[in-house]
Amino acid sequence: MARFRSSPPNGDDAEQRKADDPPTDPAARARDYCLRLLTSRPRTRAELAQALVRREVDQEVIDQVLGRLDEVGLIDDQSFAEMWVRSRHTHQGLGRRALLEELRRKGVDAEVAAEAAQGLDRDAEEERARQLVRRKLAASAGADERVRIRRLVGMLARKGYSQGLAFQVVRAELAAEGTDVELLDELRD
Repeated sequence: MARFRSSPPNGDDAEQRKADDPPTDPAARARDYCLRLLTSRPRTRAELAQALVRREVDQEVIDQVLGRLDEVGLIDDQSFAEMWVRSRHTHQGLGRRALLEELRRKGVDAEVAAEAAQGLDRDAEEERARQLVRRKLAASAGADERVRIRRLVGMLARKGYSQGLAFQVVRAELAAEGTDVELLDELRD
């Protein structure tokens, strides 16, 4: 029967303890912290910078660490923005305007965010809005038509869809349901 040792042979205990201790170099500590943050989800350069500022890391160290992470490809705001747009549009049903606002809050450059949002074409945005309205239509059956319209258009507006698209989609879906859409035209004016 083989025996397993709980510590390395030949007195290497000190080396093992040293390897387990956190680094004392500020740049190494900052890098390790960033890497831990990046293991949970992708983050923008601005998010990592804010996290390091909260930990009171010197700006010079922040620039050095983030520059290196950017250099090796662990930080890429462009790919982050593209992934964010696809994910939030698909899973949360967010429209272009809401997506751009979220990316702005995450510190993504306006040009980068706009380019990522271009990947979301009008047809895809319209189809996702239709899915959201269809899902809410059944729940609002029996309610006053004005209330239904206001709720549906409001829901799309909160999700970042333009007013024109919201009214167009709600009109089409209510017409498909057999509801009189003349009221919608009155409310829009």
